[in-house]
This record gives sequence, C-alpha cells and structure tokens, in this order.
Amino acid sequence: MPAFSVKWPAILRRCWWLLVLPALVLTAAAIPAKNNEAPLVLQPVKLPFTPTQFYIARIRDERPNRAAVAWLVPAPTKPGAPLPAAQPIDLQGGGLAAIQAFVRQSLPRNPALRPIQIRLRECRVQEKVAANGAVEGQISLDLAFDYQTPDRAVFLTQYRGGARYIRNAADRTPVEPTLRQALASSLVYLNTWLNQAAATDVRLATAVHPTFRYETRRTEADTVFHDPAHPLTWDDFTGQPRPRGQYAASVFPSFAYQGRPRVRNGVVELDILLSIFVVRSSSWVAPGQQTAVNLNHEQRHFDLVRIVAERFRRKATPDSLTVEDYNSILQLQYLKSFTEMNHVQDQYDAETHGGTDLAAQERWNRRIDADLKKYGVR
Repeated sequence: MPAFSVKWPAILRRCWWLLVLPALVLTAAAIPAKNNEAPLVLQPVKLPFTPTQFYIARIRDERPNRAAVAWLVPAPTKPGAPLPAAQPIDLQGGGLAAIQAFVRQSLPRNPALRPIQIRLRECRVQEKVAANGAVEGQISLDLAFDYQTPDRAVFLTQYRGGARYIRNAADRTPVEPTLRQALASSLVYLNTWLNQAAATDVRLATAVHPTFRYETRRTEADTVFHDPAHPLTWDDFTGQPRPRGQYAASVFPSFAYQGRPRVRNGVVELDILLSIFVVRSSSWVAPGQQTAVNLNHEQRHFDLVRIVAERFRRKATPDSLTVEDYNSILQLQYLKSFTEMNHVQDQYDAETHGGTDLAAQERWNRRIDADLKKYGVR
C-alpha cells in the first residue's frame, strides 16, 4: 500500500501558523511577570489593653483573592520614568500566616476566657499613582468575629475599616506601619465591643438560671387557673352537656408555659410563667349530676395536671439547659410532659371508671394528695 501523505497548500500552511500563534501568546500571558520586590514584614504592636473577655482561638482566611495582601507601585526604574502599575506584594510567610503571627505576638492568649474566631474576609492594600507623581495607598479591612463554642461558631460582630496614606514613589516605608495600625484598630474594636456586650448579650451568656411563677389571676371569663385556695365549683362548668354521654361531667384541663429571658452579668435569667388551667366553656356537667363526689373526681383531673406541670418544672434545671438550646430543650420537655398528662388522665378515668368506683377513687385521692404535698402544692 503506498504511503499516505497530504500536502498542505501554502495558504493553509500560513493559516495554521495564524491559528497557533494566538494560543502561544495566551499561554505566555498567563505566566505572571517575575516580581523582585521584597515581601512586607508585618511587625507586632503594643495594644492599649489587656483582654479580660476573650482570646483569639482561630483565624480563618475567607478572602476571595489570596494571591497577595498588597498591590504596590514599584519604584521607578530611572529618574523621570513613568511609574509602573501596582504589583502584588504579599506579607512575609504569606498573608494568613503573617496575620496569625501578628495577633499571637500582639495579644495575650488566656484560654480561661471566651474563645473568639476571626474570619478574614478582606485585608488588602491597594496603591495607585497620584497626579503629582506620589503614590496613594488605601487599606481595606473586613473581619468577622465569632464566639467559638464547643459545638459551633456563633457570629457576634463585624469590623469594616481601613486607612489611607501618601508616600514617595521611592520609599514604601509607610505601608507596613499603616497596615499594622489598621489591624490593631480592629482588635481594639473587638475588645471594646465584648466589654460592652458580655453582660447583656445572650450569645455570650455562660449559664441559664430558670425561675418559675404560676398564673393564678381570676380575670379571664373562660379560664380558671389552678389555685389550691380556690378549687373548682360547678359554676366553672359552663359548656353544653353531651346527650346520653357515659360520664356525668367532663372537665377540660391543660397547662402551658411562657418564657422571658433576660441576660444579666453573663447569665440568662429565664422567667417562666406556668399556667395550669381549665377552659370553662369546654367543661360541662349533666343535669342532676352536680354532686360532691362528681366534683371531686373532676377536681382530681385538674390536680393531676398540676402534678405533671410540677414534674416539668423540675426537669428545667440549670444543669439541663444550655445557653445555645434552652428554648428547644424546654419545648421538648414540655411535649413529653404533655404526653404524660394525657396518659395519666386516661389511666385515672380507666381505673376509677369515671369516678363511679368509689374504692379506686379513694386510692387515687390519696395518691394525688401525696404528690401535691411532695411538690409543696398542699
């Protein structure tokens, strides 16, 4: 078989080179020009405070462009020559490492204080040539501060600041001190913010102390709140009786809570209002059934809700509630107690046969009285 070959016409050979040449140019343009400028050496600073609320536990680099911290105008190559465009100049050791060393050497680290995370969102020095041949520089800082808890980082506050300077094109001495002072200002801001917020900001609280109160007001027309001094009367049963029902009467008790947190001296003081109540319009008594025995049976339904609420109260202790999740912990305990309430009510009715089994009713009377006494209700 003869060898196969193709002769490209001269015009196509010329087009081939035209096609290849731009690719070579693009490849060459992707290689950055060599920068002979020395990196900036960030020096530590003596801060005007000793932190009493925090220490820096971690610094995260979230800058979109981490190639360099500074874009500086180089010195002219010869007198009278135009100034070159700004070139990237990083901190010695790299931007993140240099700032970590700056914070470590400038700020005492006391692990007994609150651990704070710094998220470095922007740290940039940008220079440009001024009209008079000088160099103008602008420093931009954007730092986010988080409280580093054992489980997660809680955002606290953000610092946005910076500085400006003007320098001689041949002398870059002002760059590092200006950047250093801008970073120091962010730490001064953090210290001031924490000193002001530590006592009252819930995100910085270290403990939860719940206190309970009971709603006993008798001002709502359709609601009766549990009060040992004021047991139920038949006047509290205003609902329409069920026709041909198996019960002589029915009561509608339940309980709820409301919590109002207040932070004082770094502690969440949680004021919880417990409401153990009967809805009067949902409670009824059949005609001719308004007896003392029946009223006692319905009152014991009410008392059982108080007992369950007392157990709920004792589950909400400072040891069981965390600053981060005290609300969800309370809600979970409430749902469990609500389920317990429904279960014990059904058990009570089943064992006493709706109050018609007087011996069983007496046993439940003694059990309920003992629990009320144990919880200090009676």
